[in-house]
This record gives sequence, C-alpha cells and structure tokens, in this order.
Amino acid sequence: MLKVHEINLFYGAIHTLRDISFEVRPGEIVSLIGANGAGKSSILNAISGIVPIATGDILFEDKSIKKLPAFRLVGMGLAQVPEGRRVFARMSVLENLEMGAFTRQDRARVQEDLERVFTHFPRLKERRRQHAGTLSGGEQQMLAMGRALMSRPKLLMMDEPSMGLAPLLVQEIFDIIRQVNQDGTTVLLVEQNAQMALSLAHRAYVLETGRIIKTGGGQELLKDEDVRRAYLGG
Repeated sequence: MLKVHEINLFYGAIHTLRDISFEVRPGEIVSLIGANGAGKSSILNAISGIVPIATGDILFEDKSIKKLPAFRLVGMGLAQVPEGRRVFARMSVLENLEMGAFTRQDRARVQEDLERVFTHFPRLKERRRQHAGTLSGGEQQMLAMGRALMSRPKLLMMDEPSMGLAPLLVQEIFDIIRQVNQDGTTVLLVEQNAQMALSLAHRAYVLETGRIIKTGGGQELLKDEDVRRAYLGG
C-alpha cells in the first residue's frame, strides 16, 4: 500500500532523515519506534506532504505522491492523526467530525461512518454538541482519531496517540486502534511507548538519528535484546 524509498529530508542545514526505506502492506499495523528526535514524526509529515523531501520517492498504491499537496492525499485515502491532537477547539465535536468528511461526495455513507465513529467512541456521541476545546486530553485524542476516520482512509497514520494520557486511557486508545485495523483500515503508527507499539504491530521499524537500524515482527522485536535494553527498560 505504501512504499517509502530512500527518502532524505532536511530542516535547514540539519539532515533529519537519511535514506529511509520501508513499506506498509494492506491490512497491517506497522509501528515506527525510536527516541525523541529520531525522525519518526518527520517521516509521517513527509508522507503527508507537510514537509518536502530532498531526494527519494514515496509511493501510495503504486503512485508517486511526493509532490502532491496534503489535501489531495486525503481524497486518495491517506489520513493523519497529528501529534498533539489539533482539534478545532471552538467547534463542536460533531462539527470536528464533519470536517473530517469535508473532501467526500458520498453524503449518505458519511452518516454511516459517523455512526461507526460513535460506536468506536461512545463518549464522543455523548459530547457531540460540546466544544472540542472543553474535552479532556483522552477525549480529544478520540476526536482526532474519529475525525481522521471520517475521511474513510485506506491508510491511517497516527503520531504519538498515547502522549500525555493516563495509562488506562492509553490502553483504551490502543484497543480502539486494534479494532479499527480489524475493521479493515491499515495503520502506520509512530509511538514513543515502544512496549505498546510493538505489542500491537504486525511489523515494526526502529529509528535512530534519522536512520532505520532494525526491522522485524512486533513480537520478535519485543524479545530483541538491543530493543529491550534501549526502549523497554530491560
């Protein structure tokens, strides 16, 4: 579904991503793990068209998307849940969800997807008339995920969904990610909580200073001595 081929990215003079190559197959959950500053979020922003790559290519369903603007990618089936949620604070929960479907023409199916989102996130249904800025951090994360799902993505990219959340909420968010994947959405997950990310992933890539240094199955990397020592506290 997604092929990232030898991409390089610079922020000014800083070489942020160095010859990054990986792939995401249909139906998978693929996790990118690594320390702060390893380049995880930069990869998602490059795929999403938010920051331009210097060299390399990014293919989505065998089409190069490296020069396409972000709004075009949403229409193709690629959605990102940004780090820090970035909900529209002064709009209601329902209006935020409707914004997620902004590019769609199939209005009848939009209503179906709204009900599906409310099934995944019953709390959003309870608070649908409430301003998004008044929600808790966990509820805002649910809203950001729901908003992305309203675009009916083929590939859902998530940037640090557990950031700032209490452990019980983290478990709830990851359970929903698994459920969304089982419903047929492919997931690319950037996450600092390596234990959770690897537990969920079919496959994973480990980043260090802008390079991929290791790859393998999620369960395989959970048992890897180097990964355990660096990211799992053991």
